[in-house]
Amino acid sequence: MTSIVFMGTPDFSVPVLQGLVDAGYTIKAVVTQPDKAVGRKQRLQSSPVKKLASQLKLPVLQPAKLSGSPEMAEIIQMAPDLIITAAFGQFLPTKLLKTARIAAVNVHGSLLPKYRGGAPIQRAIMAGDPETGITVMYMAKKMDAGDIIAQKAIPIAADDDAGTLFAKLAIVGRDLLLAQLPDIIHGTAKRIPQNEDQVTFAYNIQPAEEELDFRRSAAALERQIRGLKPDPGAYLRHAGERIKVWGAIVREDSPAHTPGTIVAKGKHELAVATGNGALAITQLQPAGKASMPITSYLNGAGQHLQVGDTFADLPAAEAAHE
Repeated sequence: MTSIVFMGTPDFSVPVLQGLVDAGYTIKAVVTQPDKAVGRKQRLQSSPVKKLASQLKLPVLQPAKLSGSPEMAEIIQMAPDLIITAAFGQFLPTKLLKTARIAAVNVHGSLLPKYRGGAPIQRAIMAGDPETGITVMYMAKKMDAGDIIAQKAIPIAADDDAGTLFAKLAIVGRDLLLAQLPDIIHGTAKRIPQNEDQVTFAYNIQPAEEELDFRRSAAALERQIRGLKPDPGAYLRHAGERIKVWGAIVREDSPAHTPGTIVAKGKHELAVATGNGALAITQLQPAGKASMPITSYLNGAGQHLQVGDTFADLPAAEAAHE
């Protein structure tokens, strides 16, 4: 049976690895990112892929950086038939790509050449795209630039967040990869060059992008919240503290007010003026607290808030309205 070195890290990668194992492929090693210290106690946490690999009793390699590492030398010595990656999180050196006797293949969470890079699913939601999808592709030295083998599109639902869309695309990616593997192995899979004129990039989310700027439109802010859920999460500043916002609804019919001003307060929502429309917050998480519905917040820490109050502190840097 064809031997594979699988490389992946987050939940997105888990169904792909499980699918390869269930299909009977020989997994010589699983390569994933090093354990990370999380939380206030900085406890080490394994990646979802490492947890699955450990359950399946598969060898695990965790190089901090692949290039020149002992782990890379070990992979080269394995001489696998295929190297398959799915959201691994590191560049693969050309020397490593050439190690695969048949091919190095990537399962990417966008319809390439759109959204090359590390955050294609988040960026698709934040941009308001009606659909996204999976691309199975041959790997090349340049990021996500290899020839396309196959693609499958799915719609982005109005209530999709990054978490739900990751879960959907992981299954699509698993099934599309498994369907294409026989042709890849036999050398009969398609090779469709990407149109460089249509390339866009989906760079990793930066910390500054997590803050909600109420000078933007309500629609853009609502997409930002969904695109950053469940990790790292969008937040607003109020009274000098960060408040995570996990759910919101666009109220486009609201009259114009100064961005950040409370324009409506009800039992189940708190509507805040934006650059265009208002954002009705339905779920939030004050600093040091658990996530809660807006009803609980308004019955507690937010009970003093009134229509006309300024709820959201605007970022210091100017931002363009959308």
